[in-house]
Amino acid sequence: MSRPWEQIALFDVHETSAPEPAADEADEIDAEHPDVEVLAEPETAAAQPPAPTAAGETPTVAADPSAAPETGPTPPGRPVWESLPVGVEADGHAVIVTADGTYTPSGRELTGPVDSVEKLDKLVRWAALTPLGSPPQVWIVGQGACESLGWVIDPGSEDDFDDMEALRTRAAADLTAVLQATLTPMLTAGWELRGDPGHVVHLSRSIGKFTSMVDVVIEPYVWTYWNKDFGWNNRVGEMGILGSPAAGTYLPDEDLPAARELGRRLAWCAKHLGVLPGPTPARTGAAIVDKIKRERTRSGKGLVVATGGPVPPLDGAPRGDLEPAVGWTRVPEADELDNVHRLVSIDQRAAYLASAGMLEFGYGQPQHLTGDMAAAAAVGEKGAPFGLWRITLPPGQTLSLPEKLPLPHPHMLADQPVQTWVTSVSLDALREPVADGGIGAELDDLDVTEAWVYPQQGRVLDKWAKILREARKAAVDTGDAATKRFIGSCYKGYIGRMVNPDMWTATRMAHHHQPVWRAAIIAHCRWRGRRVAMRIGREHGRWPIRTVTDSWVYLLAGGEDIADPSAALGKMSVEKDTPLTDPLLSALASAEDVHEVNLAIRAAFADDENTDEDDWVTVDGEGAL
Repeated sequence: MSRPWEQIALFDVHETSAPEPAADEADEIDAEHPDVEVLAEPETAAAQPPAPTAAGETPTVAADPSAAPETGPTPPGRPVWESLPVGVEADGHAVIVTADGTYTPSGRELTGPVDSVEKLDKLVRWAALTPLGSPPQVWIVGQGACESLGWVIDPGSEDDFDDMEALRTRAAADLTAVLQATLTPMLTAGWELRGDPGHVVHLSRSIGKFTSMVDVVIEPYVWTYWNKDFGWNNRVGEMGILGSPAAGTYLPDEDLPAARELGRRLAWCAKHLGVLPGPTPARTGAAIVDKIKRERTRSGKGLVVATGGPVPPLDGAPRGDLEPAVGWTRVPEADELDNVHRLVSIDQRAAYLASAGMLEFGYGQPQHLTGDMAAAAAVGEKGAPFGLWRITLPPGQTLSLPEKLPLPHPHMLADQPVQTWVTSVSLDALREPVADGGIGAELDDLDVTEAWVYPQQGRVLDKWAKILREARKAAVDTGDAATKRFIGSCYKGYIGRMVNPDMWTATRMAHHHQPVWRAAIIAHCRWRGRRVAMRIGREHGRWPIRTVTDSWVYLLAGGEDIADPSAALGKMSVEKDTPLTDPLLSALASAEDVHEVNLAIRAAFADDENTDEDDWVTVDGEGAL
């Protein structure tokens, strides 16, 4: 019985010229190649080239028949992982390569070993993969597949490096050099590199005035990119759709099980997100935004933001973040250590995702207002219009605020007024009653002297948040830890990268640079958390001893429950819960400053594995998200 790839003779095909795609197939999906038109992402499944099917059927090659077999081959079709219920949603958009062969994400065997770059070139062109939110993907899984292609690096051992980041940097440089030296056959065949090759090789190929693209993702070397999220104490941190060895969600060690699990995750992303996973989770979040943008542009329905929103030129801009996440600790009083048995951390479920879906964001060219015009603009039926406002925060000690909570805004000081810039979210929150997390201020009390107000606003991210919310629910309902964590890193990564213009330098990606949106999301999460802390104080008489971002740490009695009963996003759920041991109780009782309290809490939670994905990474503008 002949092998499927012997039937196809894929790597001995005759080359002919490829037809030029129709002009109406042009679309925008690429971040690094902003000025070319690319082969379109199909709008329906019917528009996609058929995936390889059972033996005896013949596929139709859609995009590049020059690489197809000449003699009407019998396509491969033997499913190699029937036991795993994997859908076909990613088939036709991605291919998985191991040392032994190539597969569709759903598990159909395509060819034998890809043991040269020339064969990789022919595989890519024959497969006729189409985009799905991102360029189509070829995943190289396992060290053996890399060795077959000559993609081998030896950066050294971590034992030889004092700074493990130096090892990662060296490995990344070595990988780039190896790829540049070995990709010549593909470049000769008409492919071009977009940027320096690394753990992802971005390739494009011109066909007439159009450009087709493919990303080759090298799984064994993905760690060479993950710098700030690369946790050397645990060997490896989060690595996008591939997961985390520390959390037990990385791919299996053996090639075929790894390919099977990767195929499942690719199909899951295609089904629940409508896109392939990007090179990083932040890119995945951006791909979903862009897919929605294209759909709304075609239909003429829904809000479309096509321009970036950099921070306007602020007079007296705060140092650091416009709206910092809260970070605060206090030393517990002696009576708070009586009759308590647990140290409990609660946090808002998918906090940033919840806020992103709730808020109306501003866009367009903001108008600069000063004096009475700025103060008058802050008055609206639904609160202040979206913008930035220069206000004066009163001294905290002049207000009737709880002593066992942080001040309502991170820029506020206890003993003196502070003039600063805030988003509309904070401006409205400060006007709320103290019981609801504000300071009960009138606009006159805040002395609005200047503003930048956006001409348009709306719930721009509502559909984006809905897609991610429903995907997260699907992961939670099925106990799928890997995809749940990935969803968390997608929305946090994308929101975090809104602040970084270097991420979105391409013309067609500039609309992702929205630092004021990010500031509003952080402000909203911070205010909602404080409002809950006020309610817990009223109803339970309990006050937190620490808060970081959207989590709050409490000392509780056995069986005491302060979490929200609702499972909705943004509601408080138990993140960590550990017994209050005698050593921990003694450490808290003897703590002389907040540093010692932080050390005690960190030690208590160090071995707690009941950690929601919202805790492992903060929303920042850097790192590998």
